[in-house]
Amino acid sequence: MANEEKRPPLSKEEIEDLKADLMLADSLTRIENTLMILSGKGGVGKSTIAVNLAAALAASDKTVGLLDIDIHGPSIPLLLKLEGATATTASGRGLIPIRFNDNLKVMSIEFVMKDQADEAVIWRGPMKHRMIRQFIAEVEWGDLDFLIVDAPPGTGDEPLSICQMAPPRSQAIIITTPQKIALKDVRKSIRFCKSLGLPVFGIIENMSGFVCDNCGKLHQLFDSGGGEMLALEQGFKFLGKIPIDQRLVSASDRGKPFVLEHPASPAAQVFDQIVSSVIALSTPRMKKH
Repeated sequence: MANEEKRPPLSKEEIEDLKADLMLADSLTRIENTLMILSGKGGVGKSTIAVNLAAALAASDKTVGLLDIDIHGPSIPLLLKLEGATATTASGRGLIPIRFNDNLKVMSIEFVMKDQADEAVIWRGPMKHRMIRQFIAEVEWGDLDFLIVDAPPGTGDEPLSICQMAPPRSQAIIITTPQKIALKDVRKSIRFCKSLGLPVFGIIENMSGFVCDNCGKLHQLFDSGGGEMLALEQGFKFLGKIPIDQRLVSASDRGKPFVLEHPASPAAQVFDQIVSSVIALSTPRMKKH
């Protein structure tokens, strides 16, 4: 029609954003279950739990992706001894994730900024959002039973971005320690999830007691049970109490998942219980023939 108003052509940036959104939608259809590992504050062992949960799921014959979206302080490469690894570019979608083993693929900003690993990343929210979208849309994840996302502590840009673009089958696992100050911050993470409509799968209480090397008994260093009480109060599943084990620190420093190094330990047994709960309540992936 003569009076019909013509739309201006899309800018180059708008075209790129549209392509990225289409690639994101395609990638999300191949991920059956997404678990966001969140915490209200730092220092609660969130990244260590993300690594061991991913490793334990992979050992249970699940195909797992582990995505580190901590732009400013990525820990996953160190915890899996993948420092110095570089994500190469595929001819199809884009980046090829780093393989830890046959069932576990890993992606981190450190893999795409190898020459700047020691440099501070000074980015505002929109740049972080684009990078996180790229980590899902333009990475050759393939078909995944689980995508485990290790988010930085708090409720800032990175957790907000990943929650906004995650598929419907996404849930949060919230990590706390027994102290009251940690529980106070966890409540903020819970409100964050509720405001975004992200279901909370459960709560894990980390550093819950100390396993003595000599006697093997569990000793309480801090108050215990705060995470369990919070889960009961909020109506969430309490996934377990993970005790402090000196071998866990040593394994992490050497880049070896603790659950694979010490499968009979009390801490690894708690991870086994958590994995059983995760698998029981997850959506099974339809195998392609």
